[in-house]
Amino acid sequence: MDLAFTPQEQAFREEIRAWVKDNLPADIAHKVHNALRLSRDDMQRWARILGKKGWLGYGWPQPFGGPGWTAVQKHLFEEECALAGAPRIVPFGPVMVAPVIMAFGNKAQQERFLPGIASGDVWWSQGYSEPGSGSDLASVKTRAERQGDHYIVNGQKTWTTLGQYGEWIFCLVRTSTEGKPQTGISFLLIDMKSPGVSVRPIKLLDGECEVNEVFFDNVKVPAENLIGEENKGWTYAKHLLSHERTNIADVNRAKRELERLKRIAKTEGVWNDTRFRDQIALLEVDVVALEMLVLRVLSAEKSGKNSLDIAGLLKIKGSEIQQRYAELMMLAAGPFAVPFIEEAMEAGWQGNFPGGEVANAPLASTYFNLRKTTIYGGSNEVQRNIVAQTVLG
Repeated sequence: MDLAFTPQEQAFREEIRAWVKDNLPADIAHKVHNALRLSRDDMQRWARILGKKGWLGYGWPQPFGGPGWTAVQKHLFEEECALAGAPRIVPFGPVMVAPVIMAFGNKAQQERFLPGIASGDVWWSQGYSEPGSGSDLASVKTRAERQGDHYIVNGQKTWTTLGQYGEWIFCLVRTSTEGKPQTGISFLLIDMKSPGVSVRPIKLLDGECEVNEVFFDNVKVPAENLIGEENKGWTYAKHLLSHERTNIADVNRAKRELERLKRIAKTEGVWNDTRFRDQIALLEVDVVALEMLVLRVLSAEKSGKNSLDIAGLLKIKGSEIQQRYAELMMLAAGPFAVPFIEEAMEAGWQGNFPGGEVANAPLASTYFNLRKTTIYGGSNEVQRNIVAQTVLG
């Protein structure tokens, strides 16, 4: 197994690095490097820059308008974007629903939906979790009843990330109650401007409304928005979840945040504390191990071998690493990590309180926010069961 990059791949990396340097807005990079709030405009501005280049759908095959990159090239693109301070691509459109539309949608659906996703012009949301259906998605209760050439949808989704910005939402809906729970689920695309759709933001501990509740009250959805076959949505949902869990691992962001942790430790005078630096070293070992696991998968794909089904394993380790670097940043900053005054942050207070540094102001926010990573996308407890069954036998 060769985990080294070829000269051609290194040249590709340099090409990506130069392009990102020339095209990533400096104000956005500053926010990302210091974990400051990204607005909808910030995220969509970068998405449209990538879309204009044809790289928002960087994982797409050429027949669907993507660059047709190899798995290694996709990894290098993600890494260079992360290290440069580019925002994470909002995954619901280009990374999650697009592959489902490509694999299971018909030609008319592909022609209708994919261009808006590729350009970054249409904001997609995910409608999976419900108040009583999180890790156990087979228990979804949102109903879609067929009436002629439409479905009538009633129910509720929750924890819908950035749903307040959503223009379209892909949903798991129940179209049958017969047989096993998984067999009665369908995959439906819903225009969020439709009458009967309402969104209620949920304010989190960090003051953000990152997640939302979405309600459907007799929403009329054209039957042509059904992906694939009725009652086969569980198959399509599993296809999508493999993309989500790999995306959550996000080893490239972990590498960037590891460097930020070191900057904070040096600024706050704890870098020379041997015990604290030991903790940073242990984290760095885990980050390198996660990267090696990713590279093993890429090496297997490059050589034509079947890679292990380890999306769950990547999700487990990646989410735990995110929580660990947030904890260490808090410890490094000490009491200066605690203040969190939303209005003061909006007014640009970073660095203006005694001992304060720009990098410290949002640490409490980051810490609170990342507590969710071991739960969403399938809780880590559930992922360990999946790994035990599919990988270990």
